Amino acid sequence: MTSKPLQAMLVLGTSIFLFSCVSTKKFKALQTDLDKLNGQYTTSQAVIADCNTDKANLNGKKAELENTVSLLNKRVSDFEDQVKFLKENNTQALQQLQNMSVISKQQAENIKRSMENIGAKDNYIQTLQQQMAYKDSLNMALVMNLKGAIGNMDDKDINIKVDKGVVYIDISDKLLFKSGSYDVTDNAKTVLGKVAMVLKNQPDLEFMVEGHTDNVAYKGNGVLIDNWDLSVKRGTSVVRLLQNEYGLDPKKISAAGRSEYNSVADNATAEGRSKNRRTRIVILPQLDQFFKLLEPAQKKN
Repeated sequence: MTSKPLQAMLVLGTSIFLFSCVSTKKFKALQTDLDKLNGQYTTSQAVIADCNTDKANLNGKKAELENTVSLLNKRVSDFEDQVKFLKENNTQALQQLQNMSVISKQQAENIKRSMENIGAKDNYIQTLQQQMAYKDSLNMALVMNLKGAIGNMDDKDINIKVDKGVVYIDISDKLLFKSGSYDVTDNAKTVLGKVAMVLKNQPDLEFMVEGHTDNVAYKGNGVLIDNWDLSVKRGTSVVRLLQNEYGLDPKKISAAGRSEYNSVADNATAEGRSKNRRTRIVILPQLDQFFKLLEPAQKKN
């Protein structure tokens, strides 16, 4: 028969053992929860960093657009000041002529009508200037959309610019074709898809796809004879891709080949030849709308 002190020691030992087991399980559970929380915290920090980067990029684009709008508003204001100055001078000159005895009333009326015609032409010129400023702002917005869609503009193989009111997209042939080939590569479809997305959102735009080569003679076999043929086939290959895979309206697209005769760099160096081997997408100016602006003046004349 067990003595009472021994029984007490057994009960106490059993209690300590059970308490130790329960505490270890709780500790492991709490440790697991802590690891999960730390993982969620790390993920949240990464998401916040990405959001901050996107916010900074958007703020930069907003600042560029605001600066462009400010410059255009300044140009319009300058034009308005010029027209106001001309009108005031015309009125003063007419008054001075009417006060002179050397001209008749009929002559003064003729001069008045001539000055009114000048004023009408000034208004017409101002309208044209405003339309040109509006077109410039649309081109800048289009360039910003293209740069935003393509993303990494540090890539020297893609260049988007505005020159004399025309938007140009130059893509190096390293991104589009293998050497001597006019078959568009799978990697090129990513870039062309992003460009097509922006162009598709501007259904009134018309554009031309030009193929360009360096001055190294074409040595391939088959249907192609020289760089003229190669440049044209590369232009039509891109046009077909934009039409068939990305749904752009073929009535708004033209294809052309410029061979080696519209270079942007010296063909005497490897670097220059690399720059000349490119495909250029030219956003064509809408000349029909410009000619409509000219119709009122032509009818008056």
